[in-house]
Amino acid sequence: MGAAIAALTLYDMVKGVDRGARVSCVELLEKRGGKSGEWTRAGCE
Repeated sequence: MGAAIAALTLYDMVKGVDRGARVSCVELLEKRGGKSGEWTRAGCE
């Protein structure tokens, strides 16, 4: 969530300079802890 908010903040600052800027592919690659334990997206190194 924090990474997505940071990306949107950067986009907001850059859009005045480059209207073609975009944010893409924000996804969870790995997590640890919680009820479900550890999880890693398949194919992630």
